[in-house]
Amino acid sequence: MRYENELPRVDVFVCTADPAIEPPIMVINTVLSVLAYNYPPEKLSVYLSDDAGSELTFYALLEASRFAKHWLPYCKKFNVEPRSPAAYFASLSVSDQSDADFSEMKRLYEEMANKIDVVCKAGTVSEQAKLEYKGFSKWNSYSSKKNHAAILQILNDSRDEETKDIDWVRLPTLVYVAREKHPEHFHNFKAGAMNALLRVSSEISNAPVILNVDCDMYSNNSNAIQDALCFFMDEERSREIAFVQFPQSFGNATKNEVYGSLRVIDEVEFHGADGYGGPLYTGTGCFHRRDTLYGREYSTEARIDLKRACPEKMEENVHKLEERLERLASSTYDQNTQWGNEIGLKYGCPVEDVLTGLTIKCKGWRSVYYRPERNAFVGVTATTLDQILVQHKRWSEGDLMILFSKYSPVWYGLGKLNPGLVLGYLIYCLWSPNCWATLYYSIVPSFCLLKGIPLFPQVSSKWFLPFAYVIIAELIYSFAEFLWSGGTILGWWNEQRIWLYKRTSSYMFAFLDTMLKLFGSSNTTFIVTPKVTNDDVLLRYKQEKMEFGSASPLLTILSILAMINLFCLMGLVKKLIFTRELGLEYIFETMALQILLCGILVFVNLPLYNALFFRQDTGKIPSSTAFQSVAFALSVCTCIAYM
Repeated sequence: MRYENELPRVDVFVCTADPAIEPPIMVINTVLSVLAYNYPPEKLSVYLSDDAGSELTFYALLEASRFAKHWLPYCKKFNVEPRSPAAYFASLSVSDQSDADFSEMKRLYEEMANKIDVVCKAGTVSEQAKLEYKGFSKWNSYSSKKNHAAILQILNDSRDEETKDIDWVRLPTLVYVAREKHPEHFHNFKAGAMNALLRVSSEISNAPVILNVDCDMYSNNSNAIQDALCFFMDEERSREIAFVQFPQSFGNATKNEVYGSLRVIDEVEFHGADGYGGPLYTGTGCFHRRDTLYGREYSTEARIDLKRACPEKMEENVHKLEERLERLASSTYDQNTQWGNEIGLKYGCPVEDVLTGLTIKCKGWRSVYYRPERNAFVGVTATTLDQILVQHKRWSEGDLMILFSKYSPVWYGLGKLNPGLVLGYLIYCLWSPNCWATLYYSIVPSFCLLKGIPLFPQVSSKWFLPFAYVIIAELIYSFAEFLWSGGTILGWWNEQRIWLYKRTSSYMFAFLDTMLKLFGSSNTTFIVTPKVTNDDVLLRYKQEKMEFGSASPLLTILSILAMINLFCLMGLVKKLIFTRELGLEYIFETMALQILLCGILVFVNLPLYNALFFRQDTGKIPSSTAFQSVAFALSVCTCIAYM
C-alpha cells in the first residue's frame, strides 16, 4: 500500500500440455482467475503455454478473452472470491443466485462454456469460428501435439489504449504461446515450456516478478500478488529472497483423503524448511524474481528492480511482432546455449522445479513459505490409485536423480546451504531408496512367521522394549502430527495405507528406473496426471471408495504383497488351531511383533482384498491381475512353508 503507483509489473505463466487430459474449460477458468487479480491491469500480463499446440485450447482462450471483458468488472464491483467462474458459481447457494447481475453473468459464462464444450466434443473448431479470427490460420492439417510450428497470439495488449472492458477499464495483457515441437528435437517437457515463456515475455512485458501456476490450480485469493510483494519489497529482507512459495490446496479432496495428502508436508515440513533458508520450489503457486531465474548470483545490492524497463510498444503491427517473437519459441532456439543449464529452469530432470529452486539457493538466495489464512491457490488432486502412484513415481524418481547429479544437495550444496536445509532436501531425495526397507518389513517377517522363525526379541526380554518404544512412539507422533495439521482419524489411517503403497510400488520402480538412467539404459519421461474423471469414478471417489481399475505393474506388486501377508497369517492360524503344530503361548512369546506387523499389513489391505474378491464395479482389480497375484503369492508361500 505504501508503494501505490510504484508497484512492479507481474507476469503470470500458466502451463498446459494436452487438452485430452487437461480440459480447456478448466484451463481458461485458471486463466480468468489470474486475469482478475486485484492489481493494476496495465501491470499484469498472463501467458498461456499450450504444449499441445491445440486449436481447441486456443479457441477456449479466445472465448475467455471476450468473457473477461464482463467478468473482470463484475469481480471488482462485487469483490468476488474465488475468481475462477466455475468455482465461484459452484460455491454459492440457491438463495445467493437471485441477483440480476449474477444471473446475467452466469448466463454469459454458461454460454461460453457451452461453446467450448461443443468444440471439444467435435474435436475441431468450426470453419465459421475460424473465419471470425485470423489467428486460426496458424494451424494446418499436419499440426499435431508432437509436431507443430511455433504459434504466438497476443489476444490482449495492455499497452494498447483500445484494449478495455465494458467499463472502459484497461485489460491485462493476454498471450497464447505454443512453442514449436518436432520429433527430431527433444522438447524438455515443462522446463522447456517455461523457458520459452521467459524469452517471449521478456520482449512483451518483461516483468521483474513472475508467478507460475499449473493449469488446474486456479487463484483462490485475489490479493495473492500483494501478499508475495510484501516479501519482495521489504526494506530489510527483500534483497535475499528469490521466490515465495505458496502451498498446494485441493478443492476436490474428500474429508478423509482416501489417497493421502500433502498435509504434513505443507503444515510441518515446509514451515521447518522455511527456518533454514526456505522450502522447495514445487512448480506451481510460486512467485519468482525474474533475474534469479536468469542465473543471477546473490549480492547485498540485489534488491529487486521495481522499475525494470517495459519494452515499448513497437511501431510494427501486432502480426509482425508475433512473427518476430515466434522464433523465441522455436524447437532449436536453446540448442548450444546456456538455456536449461545456467539460464531458466534446469533440463534433464522429471522434477525440474525442485532442481531449479535448489540451484538458486546454492547461489546464495533464500525462499519464503507463506500460507495465508485464505488459500492462495486451489487445484485438483488425483481421483484414482493409479494416478497417485504414477505421480509419486515421477516425483521420487526426479528427487533421486538430483541426489546423484552434479547438483546434489550433499556435495553441490555443501557450504552453500544450511546443514538443516540439506537434511530437508534429503528427506525427499531418499524417498525411493526407502522402498527396500519397507519391502523387507512387508515380506521377510511374514515369511518367517509362516516358518515359525522368530526375528525379534521375546516379549519377556528387556531388548523387546526398544522395539516396542520405536513402534508406539512413531505411531503416536505421526497420529498427533496429522491431527494437528487438520486431518481426521480415518484420514490418518488412509495416509498409512498410501504410505505403504507408495513405498512398495512407486518408489521401487522409481529407484530401478533411476539406476537404469544412470547406466544409460533408459530415458527421462514426464507423465501428466489426467484431470478428467468419468462420472462413475467420481461418484466412488466422493464415497471414498478406492479406485483400482486398470491393470498395471504397480497394482500387480501391491496385490502380490497383500496376498503374501494374507496367506502367511492364514498359515499361522492353521498351525495354531487346526494342526496345533505350535503352542499359543510360545507363538505370542517369541513372535508377537511379527504377528502384529503381519496383522497390520493385512488390516491395511482390506480395501484391496475387497477389490480382489468382492467388488463388481469397474473400480475393482482386473481379473487378470487378481489371478496373477493370487497364483504367484500362493506358489511362493507354499514353497516357503515346505522348505
